[in-house]
Amino acid sequence: MWEPQREALVGHDVVAPDLYGLGGASMDEWAREILPRVEGDFVLVGASMGGYCALELARQAPERLRGLVLVGSRVDADPPDRREGRAATIALIREQGVEALWEDMRPKLLSAEADADVVAFARQIALEQSPDDLVAAIEAIRDRRDSTDVVAALDCPVLFAVGTSDPFVSPPEAPPAAELRTFPTGHLVNLEQPDEFNAVLTGFLARA
Repeated sequence: MWEPQREALVGHDVVAPDLYGLGGASMDEWAREILPRVEGDFVLVGASMGGYCALELARQAPERLRGLVLVGSRVDADPPDRREGRAATIALIREQGVEALWEDMRPKLLSAEADADVVAFARQIALEQSPDDLVAAIEAIRDRRDSTDVVAALDCPVLFAVGTSDPFVSPPEAPPAAELRTFPTGHLVNLEQPDEFNAVLTGFLARA
């Protein structure tokens, strides 16, 4: 999913872990697996589920953090209504499969104006995932801890990037001290508007 950012990040030491391949089934476990694989200080960039893992990394190693970028990721925990929604999504995957999940999520992930090639790329990524991995991911998102205090205590720049058509996160939910950048996209900002996002990201990295 970070392929559109690779060229823009040439010159940076980039680690893009596959969370599904790390073992475990929680943000806490994934973060503990990632930390030993990265040397020294780092900037965390996480989109959607990856943002929730980034928040857990920030909780576990704030002293190593030079900057935090959250793309379509909230800092609070799931309230009861969202937990109910996660249960419905898990049931959809188990009963109808990954294709049905994609059809349900497509209008939420990308705006109606998204380029057809971007939609095809996102669909390919989605259909490559196994139902068991997707269920585990949704459970990990559902059970994540509230990270509001974690972000408030950080002594580094924080960027909150969100699409104006994102149904999961909205600009008013940005942490108080974060830099807010909005994009005319759905949930997957970095895929739908890669050039604009890359400009914002590289500018943030230069400052961090």
